[in-house]
Amino acid sequence: MGLAVAGCGGSGDSGKHDQHVLLLSIDGMHQSDLADYVAAHQDSALAKLVARGAQYTNAQVPTPADSFPGTIAMITGGSPKTTGVYYDDTWARDLLPAGTKDCATAKKGAQVPLTEEIDKNTDALDGGQGLSGLPDGITAMTDDPSAVLDPAKLPVDPATCKPIQPSDYLKVNSIFSVVHAAGQRTAWSDKHPAYQMMNAKGGKAIDDLFTPEIDSKSPKGDAWTKDPDQTKRYDTYKADAVVNEIDGKDHSGAKQVGVPAVFGMNFQAVSVTQKLAASMGYSADGKPGALLAGSLDFVDQQIGRFVAALDKAGLSEKTTIVVTAKHGQSPIKPDALTRVDDKPIIDGIDKEWAATHPETPKLIAHSLDDAAILWWLNDRSPEAVAFAKRKLLEANGTGTDINGNPKPFTAAGVDADQVYAGADAVKFFGANADDARVPDLFAGTKGTVYTAGKSKIAEHGGSSPEDRHVPLLIIGSGITKHDVPDQVSMTQVAPTILTRLGLDPDKLDAVKSEHTAALPS
Repeated sequence: MGLAVAGCGGSGDSGKHDQHVLLLSIDGMHQSDLADYVAAHQDSALAKLVARGAQYTNAQVPTPADSFPGTIAMITGGSPKTTGVYYDDTWARDLLPAGTKDCATAKKGAQVPLTEEIDKNTDALDGGQGLSGLPDGITAMTDDPSAVLDPAKLPVDPATCKPIQPSDYLKVNSIFSVVHAAGQRTAWSDKHPAYQMMNAKGGKAIDDLFTPEIDSKSPKGDAWTKDPDQTKRYDTYKADAVVNEIDGKDHSGAKQVGVPAVFGMNFQAVSVTQKLAASMGYSADGKPGALLAGSLDFVDQQIGRFVAALDKAGLSEKTTIVVTAKHGQSPIKPDALTRVDDKPIIDGIDKEWAATHPETPKLIAHSLDDAAILWWLNDRSPEAVAFAKRKLLEANGTGTDINGNPKPFTAAGVDADQVYAGADAVKFFGANADDARVPDLFAGTKGTVYTAGKSKIAEHGGSSPEDRHVPLLIIGSGITKHDVPDQVSMTQVAPTILTRLGLDPDKLDAVKSEHTAALPS
């Protein structure tokens, strides 16, 4: 069912298109968090938005439910099989390693880190731009993140023997591409300069892309993500940028450029607080603890700032607001947590394989294990794939629980019913057999977090409901308060945004490829 017209309570083409769309991602937030928060804070900004708009109570992020796949889904309309983005740190069998000079003889296969690793200076909030007056002077940061990415850290295209920018790694265009091509302004704020990818293939589709590095050092000397208060301070810089943009200025507030047609940001405060052991995340009944409740309050206050700024600028009746999350977080309940150190498991598999296959000293070319397991293999033969899967399921041991006490695990902490390897992994993701980026093995979990330490109590990136079931609100002209219980995908946000702006969603490559529908009424 398509989006309803005005008067039917739908959230799409009301016949009166809005001039602007403000897209907000509260990273880590679950639909259950939103429901609980609104029930307990009926005068909050979020409660007031729920009272005005369409709430999709069964919205799902594509698997793997990680930051990049989630973000890319909602701006392109595509899942990893189409966008080519399976995680924020992956492996591409058709590219060459960073720093390759002799492309004629180099062996293909390269890590693709879309993280702080590719900044010019990973310790600097500006990614290495060299600004003075940091951190509070960060709004002077460039609107073109490629300026602070180190080409020597990027994978190399064998055809050109040149480094590949993140935007060129993305296989499809985005809502920013379509809006920019229509002659309208675009803006976004996110957590790494690697989000240069959001410019999408073919050029600079985002006029103002503000990407302060969250994994840089805060004034306290640790990463901003080590302290919920520091994370709030970090998020405030991006929120300030959004307010500047509502006022018709660039993210720095220095230039008058006009209000973007599509703009927004992600919040990290909730996600960081969910993950830190010191915060204790959720209580035993699955309700937010004191620190997490404080982070939810912080985000609500910032959203209230945006609503007030839109009102002041006379834009409330001309702006669609989309509130969602690029991923959830798992586990919610503390007693479900099992921390597992995956390094001994990987090392053991590599060693045992190499003993009978000396030509392949490392079977696992690349691994990315957070709340799920994603492996890319150097030997992709049926024998090797079956070996990797079998040894994963045979890996029993002892991890730690929420309090750091020993806790036994079996099958490497994975859900044995959610292990897909070789052709099964290709089928699971709906990819083509010749996809150079699809993992050779994917395994979902129920409460497992892969870490050697004890400072982390939750993660994302898997296939569990806690990772995937996120809030989704749409508020705008022609929309009345109602809940939509149907299961919907985050990919449907992209065509919905273009429809709200009166633009053609079929101009999105992934929408055409996957036949992605706009959100139902």
